[in-house]
Amino acid sequence: MAVRWYLAHPLSATSVMVFLAERGMDVSKRTVLRWVQTFGPLLAAEVRKHRRRPGTRWWVDEVFFFRNKGKEKRYLYRAIDEYGQVLDVLFREQRDTEAATTFFRRTLRHTGTVPTTLISDHHQPYIQAAREVFPEAEHIRTGLHRARGETTKPIERSHIATRDRLRASRGLKTLDTGQRFFEGLEAPHALARGQVPLDRLVPGHSAGATPHQHARAVVAAVKVLGARLRRAA
Repeated sequence: MAVRWYLAHPLSATSVMVFLAERGMDVSKRTVLRWVQTFGPLLAAEVRKHRRRPGTRWWVDEVFFFRNKGKEKRYLYRAIDEYGQVLDVLFREQRDTEAATTFFRRTLRHTGTVPTTLISDHHQPYIQAAREVFPEAEHIRTGLHRARGETTKPIERSHIATRDRLRASRGLKTLDTGQRFFEGLEAPHALARGQVPLDRLVPGHSAGATPHQHARAVVAAVKVLGARLRRAA
């Protein structure tokens, strides 16, 4: 419950601590953060097992974040398919060919799918990375405000939830903690967006459910996946 609250909503660890205390559970905010770091990536891995089959048209882009009062930049690579499904994320210190290539290889490993079309902005490192990892894919380099043809609008829109969530945090101290946080962040959102067929995890759930029923089904799905993690441990 604590991990889901922290990842699904713009809440600080202190807020989650207070909400748990109101329910008779006394834990520190440091414990909340440790739970998120430990179980967030595990939950993400479980969600990946149940998500819909990835599409073959991919949009890729990076979101940048500042740390140390704006003195340093960090970059989050993200990819989505034509259904809006987030395929993978990678948090990096540099925005270069090595980072782009690593991200493509990681996404290929996690999806088991090779894209037929790769759509990006005009960032130069994507050219070499795409040639090396996806040599058969058509690479379309475009922009956000084109009047015709492909644009980067789908991936730009998908960044919104990530940006909104980071506004409620105090920043990401290290690449490792940031990577675990961003992996976990996508898990409850994948469930909420319907990227995982909830009826496979929650018997009786239907596509025509009301928003309230859908929200309860997401909570139930997280409980099911959490129980599987506990059994596996």
